[in-house]
Amino acid sequence: MTERPLRIAVLGTADIARRRVLPAMAADPDVELTAVASRDGGRAKEVAAQFGCAPVESYDAVLERADVDAVYVPLPISLHAEWAGRALRAGKHVLAEKPLTADRPTTEALLDLARASGLVLMENVMFVHHPQHSVVRELVASGAIGQLRAFSAAFAIPALPAGNIRHRPELGGGALLDVGYYPVRAALYFLGAGLEIVGAALESTGGSAVETSGAVLVRSPAGVLGQLAFGMEHAYRSAYELWGSEGRIRVEPAFTPPADHKPAVWITDAHGPRELTLAPHDQVAATVQAFVRAVRSGAVESPDAGECLEQATLLDAVRARATSSLRPTSPTSPVSSTSTSSTSTTSTSRQEGTDRDRD
Repeated sequence: MTERPLRIAVLGTADIARRRVLPAMAADPDVELTAVASRDGGRAKEVAAQFGCAPVESYDAVLERADVDAVYVPLPISLHAEWAGRALRAGKHVLAEKPLTADRPTTEALLDLARASGLVLMENVMFVHHPQHSVVRELVASGAIGQLRAFSAAFAIPALPAGNIRHRPELGGGALLDVGYYPVRAALYFLGAGLEIVGAALESTGGSAVETSGAVLVRSPAGVLGQLAFGMEHAYRSAYELWGSEGRIRVEPAFTPPADHKPAVWITDAHGPRELTLAPHDQVAATVQAFVRAVRSGAVESPDAGECLEQATLLDAVRARATSSLRPTSPTSPVSSTSTSSTSTTSTSRQEGTDRDRD
């Protein structure tokens, strides 16, 4: 007998929801989109009409609906804990945007609540569901580049308008939690648990109230060093490289490829450079499917609970270790003058995060 589709409602109308996650859910036969909630009634009606579901003007009203099994929470980081917690207490499974919360204690409390409630709480980390990364991990494990010696990863995006939610500390803004999440999670994925934050720096330019770039040095229990860089006033880059005793493997773009992108894994060894081309894969659809499987499995603990908590621990450690905390670069410096010129336009962002969010 065919299982009934998982009935999902969405709390908020952020760009990432409208542009990537809602289309993936609407296309999945194992998902039924039942409602979209927004505190802006017009916005709720617009998005709900696009995806054939009910518009709701109250998040609480969504949680009271009997036709909702799970909720997707694409709200700003500062609102994740409140609404994920409310959803869990209302008996709903939760798929929440990353990071789950802004710190380890709150993350741990939410994971404990989900476990005690017998519900799935999954962090929406899409890139780990793309098979290109498991291919790279298998290559490394097989000795394709000899003994792994070093890892590096970078994720950065161009400058955003000054009013963007990423520049608002009260909403959980800042480069570390937004774009820094990717290289840190990639280090966890490839180097494993138990990473030590050896060094870290966070910098702010153009008078921003949050950090706009950062760099981190990590060390694995096996002694592999990792260099991580991130920022949100940079030329776009999304890449990582594993460097071994006998070769290197590089993936670029790495973290947010479109569904039709044919990934290329670049391998350099004693035989010279070569390219391994993989089939396209929709990591957004794969993440939605992983969430559905987790709910249907009836597992006692969410499938990514361990990695979610480890990631929260690392992000806390980076901030604690940072050698520079929000030290503004002079507005007259070459770097800041370039940055501020591209961020002079201001905009008003609702707390639902309806501006262009990261993937």
